[in-house]
Amino acid sequence: MNKHVVVIGGGVAGLEVAGQLSKAGIEVSLIEKEGRTGGHINNWFKLFPDRRKSSDVKDYLDKISLNSKVKMLTNTTIEKFNKKRANFSITTNSGNELSADAVIIATGFDLFKSARKEEYGYGIYDNVISSADLEVMFHDGNIKLTDGRAPETVGIIHCVGSRDEKVGNFYCSKLCCVTAVKQAIEIRELLPDSHVFCFYMDMRMGGAFYEELYREAQEKWGVSFIRGKVSEASETLENKILIKVEDTLAGRPLKMKLDMLVLMAGMEMSEGGKKMAVLGGLKTGENRFFSSIDNHTGSNRSNVEGVFYAGSCTAPMNITETISHARAAVVEVIDYLK
Repeated sequence: MNKHVVVIGGGVAGLEVAGQLSKAGIEVSLIEKEGRTGGHINNWFKLFPDRRKSSDVKDYLDKISLNSKVKMLTNTTIEKFNKKRANFSITTNSGNELSADAVIIATGFDLFKSARKEEYGYGIYDNVISSADLEVMFHDGNIKLTDGRAPETVGIIHCVGSRDEKVGNFYCSKLCCVTAVKQAIEIRELLPDSHVFCFYMDMRMGGAFYEELYREAQEKWGVSFIRGKVSEASETLENKILIKVEDTLAGRPLKMKLDMLVLMAGMEMSEGGKKMAVLGGLKTGENRFFSSIDNHTGSNRSNVEGVFYAGSCTAPMNITETISHARAAVVEVIDYLK
């Protein structure tokens, strides 16, 4: 097909879309704001539920997307976005103007900024870190406190920035529970003498082999799961993290001293997505992700004809769901171009 499609976002969804469109003979310009493609997958060590290396998936995405029909525009943002009849005119920060027959938005998500939950002390206390910070330690093969020691007790708080009226995020980010379970196992693998505690509201393990991973964490790795919301954290004189939590199953309040506290950051609409919503006149929903024209039968289609969505710019998704959603977007685009 003698057509040109602009893909906005070079994460998992964007690369999958670009690769599949190029297979169909369509010219693609992929716009990525960072200096390299891959998005969040570059930051994760291993993936749930089978804990394969994230680099395996990135290698697959590069294999299908790095070809002569895909033009990669990294370190690039969009400044103007206009529709002219059946075509789109897109101006980048470098002043280039692209003309497209269709546009796929794949701007993904941003992790919730944990510092917004001041009661947990992120950015205030030395050994309060986010789930993303912990992944960096996994990459390095070394989990350590700021003084260089290995932690003996680690607490993991679920739902940080999700299901939270205080920060305005009423939705479930869907992946925090299974990420916490995966990370708890990885902590125990690296630090077999450590004790790991997960503090959760509800365990939402809705995915293939997620429940099995949850059981493995308890039976094989001895991870403790406490049903209760942590109300606050503070730092003691010996540089430990003191948390207050109500164990809702036992019906009693708890205080616990930890060496390290990990915050499971939820997912929010990306800043790039917010910008595109304004530039393109694209509707967002109550959860502030992009709003599709129909949740059941049109999840890839926007309110603007010729603009389509792929991946977690519409809702929290795991990598498997993201790739499937991206492939569905390709089908919609090809049908539209025909």
